[in-house]
Amino acid sequence: MGQSNTIRILDGNTFVVSEDTGDIEATPSEPTGLFSIDTRFLSRWVLTVNGERLNALSYDDLQYYEARFFLVPGMATHYVDAKLSIIRERTVGGSFREQVTILNHDEKPVDLEIRMDAGSDFADLFQVKDEILNKKGEIYAEAESDRLRLGYRRGSFVRETVISSSESARYDRNGFAYSVHLEPNEQWETRIDVQTHAIGPGGRDLRMGLRVHGTERLALQHDLEEWIAKAPKLNSEHEELATTYRRSLVDLAALRFSPLSLGGQTLPAAGLPWFMTMFGRDSILTCLQVLPFAPEMSKTTLRILASLQGTRFDDFREEDPGRILHEMRYGETAAFEEQPHSPYYGSVDATPLFVILLDEYEKWSGDVDLVRELEQECRAALKWIDNYADLVGNGYIWYERRNTDTGLENQCWKDSWDSISYSDGTLPPFPRATCEVQGYAYDAKVRAARMAREFWGDPAYADLLEREATQLKERFNRDWWVEDGEYYALALDPDGRQCATLSSNVGHLLWSGIVDHDRAEKIAHHLVGPRLFTGWGVRTLAEGEIRYNPIGYHNGTIWPFDNSFIAWGLRRYGFTEEAATIASGILDAATYFHGRLPEAFGGYPREQTKFPVEYPTACSPQAWSTGTPLLLLRTMLGLEPHEGHLAVEPVLPVGMGRIEVLDIPGRWGRVDAFARGRLDLHSLAD
Repeated sequence: MGQSNTIRILDGNTFVVSEDTGDIEATPSEPTGLFSIDTRFLSRWVLTVNGERLNALSYDDLQYYEARFFLVPGMATHYVDAKLSIIRERTVGGSFREQVTILNHDEKPVDLEIRMDAGSDFADLFQVKDEILNKKGEIYAEAESDRLRLGYRRGSFVRETVISSSESARYDRNGFAYSVHLEPNEQWETRIDVQTHAIGPGGRDLRMGLRVHGTERLALQHDLEEWIAKAPKLNSEHEELATTYRRSLVDLAALRFSPLSLGGQTLPAAGLPWFMTMFGRDSILTCLQVLPFAPEMSKTTLRILASLQGTRFDDFREEDPGRILHEMRYGETAAFEEQPHSPYYGSVDATPLFVILLDEYEKWSGDVDLVRELEQECRAALKWIDNYADLVGNGYIWYERRNTDTGLENQCWKDSWDSISYSDGTLPPFPRATCEVQGYAYDAKVRAARMAREFWGDPAYADLLEREATQLKERFNRDWWVEDGEYYALALDPDGRQCATLSSNVGHLLWSGIVDHDRAEKIAHHLVGPRLFTGWGVRTLAEGEIRYNPIGYHNGTIWPFDNSFIAWGLRRYGFTEEAATIASGILDAATYFHGRLPEAFGGYPREQTKFPVEYPTACSPQAWSTGTPLLLLRTMLGLEPHEGHLAVEPVLPVGMGRIEVLDIPGRWGRVDAFARGRLDLHSLAD
C-alpha cells in the first residue's frame, strides 16, 4: 500500500495504519491494522452502508493521535448526487476509539443497514514484516449481547480485542451491525470502543503498566499542549524551519514509548510502522539529538537501558555482561523464543553510546546524582568494550553474530546484509569492525574519564581511561587511514585488511573526536565533495563505489540522522561552513516532506531530480529523523555547555534569516539564543 493513500495515527505503544477511507483490510505482508506491543489486534475493519463500500471525499490526520474521514456511498462517478455523508473520527490513546456519524441530506426518510466487519489475525509484527503468518495457537471470536471478543491463545500467551458500542448493535463472530431510521436532515452517531489486552503468565494484563493518556480527545490534546509548552520556543524568519521544528516536537510526542512493567516511563521508540519499540542505539542517538529541547527523555532512556543491561552470556540473545540491548519485543515470536528479542543484544554501538549519553546529559543538566547512580553500569559497559567486544585481540570493537539463525549479521547502524564491503564490492568475512564504532569507544573512554575524576572519586581509573583512549586514537589513525584516498576505511576484516570504501561513517569519526587534526580537513572536503554530498545531504556510500546505489538502503541513500551527526562533527572540528552546508540541504529537503523527514531518501544529485526522491519503505515518523532538525539547530547555533553555562556561537546558512530559540533548558536554568544567517554558501564551490 503506497504512502499516498495510507493514514497513520499513533500514540506511543498503539498505532493504526488504514486506507484513506478508514478501512483496514490487511494481508500478512501489509503493515495495516491496529497494532500494540508488537501484535496486530485488528486486521479487518470495514464499514458499509446498505452493503455498499464507502469512498473518501477527504481525510485529515489532525494530530498524531487522531484522524477524520469524510465519506459517501458509492464509486467516484456517484459523488454528485450522494444523499448521505459519513464521518469517521478516530483516536488512539490507551485504546482505540472511533465515532461514526451518518447524515441524511435527502428530503425523504431513509432506512439504513450499517455494518462494521471486524476481525483479527493477531499477527506478530515480525510475521507481518517477513510476510509469513504461521499461527500455532487458537484464534477465536465470541459474540456477546453487548460486545464482540476476538482472541488468540497459545498456552499462557493470550491476546484479545474487545469491541463495544455506545448504540445498541447486533454482534456476530465477524462484526456488528445497526438498523437505523433517519428522517430528513437527521443524523445518527455511535461511539465504538476497541480495547486490547495482552495476558501473560499468571493471567496479568501486561498493558496495565503502560502510559495511558486516556482515550478522550481533550486529554490527549492537553498532553500534547503540555509537551510543546515545555520545549524551547522557536521564532524564525524562515517559515519552513518553524514548520519543521513544530513537526519534530509533535512527532517526538507521538513516538514516546512506555516499556512494559517499567512504571509508565517513556523513551523514544525507533519508528513507525516496524520499530515502535525500544532500541538501544536509536533511543540513545535520538536523546543526544534532542537534549537541548527535551532533556527528560535522556534520563528515562539511561535508566531503562541500565535496568536491562546484560548480566550473563547468552548466545541466543547475544547477551554479554555489560552489553546494552539492541531491541526489545513483546510479541508472540519473542515470547516463544522464535526470535531472540526478549531482549536482543546484537549491536556493538549501543554500549559505548550509553556512556556518551550519560556524560553529555550531565553536561547539559548538571544531574550528578544520575551519574553516580549509574556508575556501575558505566563501568560494566567499559569492561564490555575491552573484554568482550575485542574478538580479535587488537583493541578494537568487533562483531560476529552468535545466533546464526535469527541474529543480525551486521551489528553496526548500517545493519543490512550488504552494507559493509571491500572496495571491489565483495563482502568481508567475520568478525568485522566498522570505523565509527571505534570512534564511539574512544569518546566513551574520554567521557568516562571525566566522570570518574569528577563524580566517582577515582582519579586512577580516569588516568587509565585517558591512556587507553590516547592509545586507541593513535592505533586507529595508523590502521584505518586509506593513504591513496585520504580518508578512513569503512571497516577492517579479521586479518586487518581495509574495506577501503568511502562512506558517510567518516563523519561520525569527527563527531567522536578520534580524527587527528591534520587529517580532519581531508575528511571535511570528502563530506561536502561531489562523491558524497548531493546538495540535499551526505550519501551513505560515495558515488563511484562498486555497491553505490542512490536508492540502496545503506549503499547510497541519504539518512537525515546520519547527516545531523556529521554536521555536528564538522562543527566540532571548526568546519562551520561545511556544517551549515549540510544543515541547509537537509532542512531544504524537509520542506518537501511537509516538515517530517523520513528515515531515508534517495541519494540522487540535487540538480538531477530537483526534489528529494522518497525511499519506498522508509519509516515515517522515525525517531532519529525526527530529532535531526533539533540537532541541526543546535549545530547551526553553536550551542554547547561550557563550565556550567551555555555557549552560543551561531553560523547560519545564507537565507536562513533571523532565528530565536527561547527558554533552552539546562543546568543554567533557561536561556535564549539568537542568530542571523550570514554565510555565503557559494564560496564552497569556488
